Amino acid sequence: MNDNDSPLDHRLARMKFRAWHRGTREADYMFGCFFDARHVQWDEAALDWFERLLEEDDVDVMAWALGTQPVPPAFEGPEMDAMRRLDYVNIPR
Repeated sequence: MNDNDSPLDHRLARMKFRAWHRGTREADYMFGCFFDARHVQWDEAALDWFERLLEEDDVDVMAWALGTQPVPPAFEGPEMDAMRRLDYVNIPR
């Protein structure tokens, strides 16, 4: 980051760091790959949604994405639908 970066640049950098540093490799891939694949198309509402999602427990979010637990109404919608597809996860070999 430098002084010429916008507030949006700082916000995205913070979200990217938090998405890729969850504490487990599985959560890092789910959150981090999702962020990398989708953030460029997010509007303000989607950015807010993802920031709120980052506050949730990894185990809960992974259960929602995998369909083993119901998604709370606050997180339902097109972004969770996209997260549930899991087509954004690219695990390096």
